[in-house]
Amino acid sequence: MPAGLKQTSSTVPIGFSLVESGANTFTQSSVDLNLSPLDREVFVVQAINLDPSAPENRASVGNTATNCSLTTTSQTAVATLGEANCLAVAQMRVQVDTTAGNAVSFQQQSLETPPSTMDYIGIIATNDFFIQVEGLGNAGAKGMSGKLYGYRAQATADIYAALVQSEVLSA
Repeated sequence: MPAGLKQTSSTVPIGFSLVESGANTFTQSSVDLNLSPLDREVFVVQAINLDPSAPENRASVGNTATNCSLTTTSQTAVATLGEANCLAVAQMRVQVDTTAGNAVSFQQQSLETPPSTMDYIGIIATNDFFIQVEGLGNAGAKGMSGKLYGYRAQATADIYAALVQSEVLSA
């Protein structure tokens, strides 16, 4: 258990999904955690599973992809793990050699569960988290679905203030 936090629930799975508003268009949605700021409630993230839709194999067009991420703050593009407020990313790609007509698919993602030596992978101190998806080179809109696992906890006043400030300033 992280210092300054008291667990107030068992593990809670939160499912979500999102489809692009149009083909190859960045789309974002927020998922409400219904946290109580008066009780200094936070959500301790234990694991995240992101599943992007398969991109299309369009050998005549070139490379295609479906990229998605989960962040603690609103974004203007799909995030990378290099950003402080990004908790998870996943990507499916089809790389095409248009001259030979060959295509190979790839999938990349952050860890679905943390190594056993880690108690948690992030703490969400504000009331919601954000999911993002964007395709590349697809004829139709792509989407993503996923599940976030964690538990509610109550933070001490100083820890809560620091967590909220850190999350908001990293936006």
